[in-house]
Amino acid sequence: MTMSISKKLVFYLLLIVSALLLFAPAIVAFLMSFMSSQDILTGKILPETWTLDNYIKAFERFPLFGYLMNSFIVSLLITLGQLLLSSMAAYAFVFLEFKGRDTLFFIFIATMMIPFEASIIPNFQTIRGLDLLNTYTGLSLPFFAVAFGTFLLRQHFKQIPKELKEASEITGMGDVKFYLTVVLPVAKTSLVTLGVYGFLTSWNMYLWPLLSTTDDTVRTVQIGLKQLQSQEQLNEWGVIMAGGLIVVLPTLILLFLGQKKLQKGLTEGAIK
Repeated sequence: MTMSISKKLVFYLLLIVSALLLFAPAIVAFLMSFMSSQDILTGKILPETWTLDNYIKAFERFPLFGYLMNSFIVSLLITLGQLLLSSMAAYAFVFLEFKGRDTLFFIFIATMMIPFEASIIPNFQTIRGLDLLNTYTGLSLPFFAVAFGTFLLRQHFKQIPKELKEASEITGMGDVKFYLTVVLPVAKTSLVTLGVYGFLTSWNMYLWPLLSTTDDTVRTVQIGLKQLQSQEQLNEWGVIMAGGLIVVLPTLILLFLGQKKLQKGLTEGAIK
């Protein structure tokens, strides 16, 4: 009994230490965002006077609200595109019979092993050829088809009895109606999981928005934050930290609200 309690104490102590190590950068950034330049230069741990000046300067120095809206629009487009295409592809791989279906699915899943960096040049040439540079469409279109989302939804769709599909055909229900009224409501958890995952991934993109945009009116907040860092001097790190916290706040809210759905969906997808 004593040994069991000792193991639990050691376990929780390690968890606390690990949590502090992981959250240390975020805690430092939070404190620095409320510090004056003098406090930061003197190396103080806590601000002498808590002030919101850095947050005000972050909105004044560059169009932060515009960048936030651009990121929201792009992330929303990518999320909707992934939900639509992934659910339709998963439906085809489960409920439609055609030659080479399983082989095509495995080839499709194999693309998950190809890093995005390897496809940047072809994607850039395609977007440029379509004259979609500096557009929301060009920022979001290459990310609509995602193998992970198709795999996740396919695993969930496979749990729907085939007899239900056969019964719907007998009653004259077509594939579109069956997909909209039966399949999607049943897969609500997986759809929410894919939506949260897609939004978070899209919000944090940096390389593709940097390559596919040259106009600040459509650039995302990650690019804007980098511009703020390069424009300011070392004594303005408080402003940079304030901008960073503003940028990460929407993702934290979304992750907090969708955490249970995300965990449940990923667990169910892994089991199935």
